[in-house]
Amino acid sequence: MNATARSVAAATPRGAGARLRALRGARRLSQLELSMRVGVSQRHLSWIETGRANPSREMLLALLDALDAPLAERNDALLAAGYAPAFAQRALGAPDMQPVRDAIHHLLAAHDPAPALVLDASWNVLQVNGGMRRLAGLLGVDPAILDGPLNMLAATLAPGSFGELFVNREEVRHDVWQRALREAPHVPALAHLVEELRPHAPPAPPPGHAGRAHAAPLLLARLASPQGELAFFSTFTTFGAPLDVTVASLRVEHLFPADAATRAALGAAPG
Repeated sequence: MNATARSVAAATPRGAGARLRALRGARRLSQLELSMRVGVSQRHLSWIETGRANPSREMLLALLDALDAPLAERNDALLAAGYAPAFAQRALGAPDMQPVRDAIHHLLAAHDPAPALVLDASWNVLQVNGGMRRLAGLLGVDPAILDGPLNMLAATLAPGSFGELFVNREEVRHDVWQRALREAPHVPALAHLVEELRPHAPPAPPPGHAGRAHAAPLLLARLASPQGELAFFSTFTTFGAPLDVTVASLRVEHLFPADAATRAALGAAPG
């Protein structure tokens, strides 16, 4: 195990109680607030978190549900307490994942000709639509790179990659980095990647810096192309009420043209 892997592993709580305490701290909930949500005494919750009491499977699941823990973390906490995982983790290509694949295909196709892509919890690109390939062509990037392996976090932050194409590079890199930092504690693979990319992280704003006022209500990704500047804002689609770890980790990022020139460029680009 390398130094980065050791540091991440050391930071990961091992016992079920420690995992609960870390989750509660991340959500800035007091023991009293969590105990009231679940209907257990604060004293008993304290004993669970410190390992003095072993929660039942039902109690542990109730606490994890009250903390809105990601499914993978719920499984990890159950295993740490000696219980079987509650949620399966199927491969996206598994036969019973066909409804999920159909839904993803529909989302990607419906967004065309605007770009859209499917990401997993570690920011790996799993699928893209035709609009994303057209955008790559407009930017002078070989669309074949989208067939992977491609990680959007690394592509945005690492020198000499996609991040160089942003006109407002520092704004975008800062937003992406902060989002990755929020997600990393819940996704071990992403935590490893964050540590690897830390030397390329954007500098923190100076103390007391409130950020400049933006004319737009959303942060726009502004990309330089031979056709001129292209501007996009994005939304994310996730599956409601997932019961599988893989399904819970999927998200579809939809890029929307932010101006008429960008819409025209996408419409005129060759497929």
